[in-house]
Amino acid sequence: MTTTVPAPPAARSADVRTGTRPRVALYSHDAQGLGHVRRNLAIAHALSGMEPAPDILLLTGAPEAVAAHRPRGCDLVSLPGLAKDADGDYGARHLSVGQRHVVDMRRAVLTAALTSFRPDVLVVDKHPRGLRGELEPALRALAGTTQVVLGLRDVLDDPAVARREWSAERNGAALDRWYDAVWVYGDAAVHDPLAGLELPRRLRHRTVHTGYLAHGRDALPSGRRTAVESPYVLATVGGGSDGATLAEAFARAAMPAGHRGVLVTGPQMPPRERCRIHGIAESRPDLEVHEFVEDATALLAGASAVVGMGGYNTVCEAMSAGTPMLVVPRVRPRTEQLVRARALTAAGVIDHLTPDRLSAAALTDWLAGAVRRAPVAGHGIDLDGLRRLPVLFSELADEKENADVA
Repeated sequence: MTTTVPAPPAARSADVRTGTRPRVALYSHDAQGLGHVRRNLAIAHALSGMEPAPDILLLTGAPEAVAAHRPRGCDLVSLPGLAKDADGDYGARHLSVGQRHVVDMRRAVLTAALTSFRPDVLVVDKHPRGLRGELEPALRALAGTTQVVLGLRDVLDDPAVARREWSAERNGAALDRWYDAVWVYGDAAVHDPLAGLELPRRLRHRTVHTGYLAHGRDALPSGRRTAVESPYVLATVGGGSDGATLAEAFARAAMPAGHRGVLVTGPQMPPRERCRIHGIAESRPDLEVHEFVEDATALLAGASAVVGMGGYNTVCEAMSAGTPMLVVPRVRPRTEQLVRARALTAAGVIDHLTPDRLSAAALTDWLAGAVRRAPVAGHGIDLDGLRRLPVLFSELADEKENADVA
């Protein structure tokens, strides 16, 4: 699918009530991995390129992943961290408090920050009410003064599971009560996460498939460059909390002739598992291991091939760069990555391997063939979402300004 992309518009020059720049807040719950906050950081950079740039407030439970990379005019509000267990339940990541307590803390922080900042536009990642309803007090307080957008990744989960959870969490009612638009960060020709979900009639014409947030990530500023000797193949497992099996298989695989291996374990990998992988690497002069890198997009673009778990951001970066990619998707507690991997394999832009077939030998075979491939074309998939978001933001900000004047 191809779409003509308009040039990003200028933001409105000033808020008529306060004389300040437009304001946008970006919320993500950030319980497992770094996907939600990395997506919001990419959005923040896209909006910061407008003239004049809006003030941006990033509300996140994973500030360590973005603190050094936020654009000019962007500030952070750190929420008490959450972690998700193997059954998909949530608890405090760092504090010795129960789920209810940590969600109450987060709710208080969100309400205070958002009602003080008073954004013109609030973009909510995935959860219309916030995790466990933590956004509801803020949404009530901002009603009528802020344009609220639900941002959804390309895949929520298996469609039947997504419909069941959407209904149980009363997302349709929340959208009808508080929301002004829905942005889907994908291409409906590949997968439509809204198929079969309850969507208020008034929002159906205000729902936009933006395209994948892919092209333009290579232009985002990064911190310290990772010194890597080329050519190399790369493995990345997101935050790393459940990526040890894939990381170990890569660490034991034979690297393609003439290539080094680069493995990024992620900052959330348990220390014992990280130590085991470092132990394997100590006997391999052709393998280097990093816990976290500040230039992940550039590192991926420079690789001859990449192996990953199939999170949204890594897949977007690989598709944009044309780097051959093998996805070994997470299948529990959600099948989101598996659904994405199957859809993009069918579109011809990645390969995938289910976890039950994962082995060092399987990775060895795939890497040997992948480094001989030409760069992978996008196969007509819409990858221009980051270029469209300033247009969509400007339209919403103008609506709010016109309502204020009226």
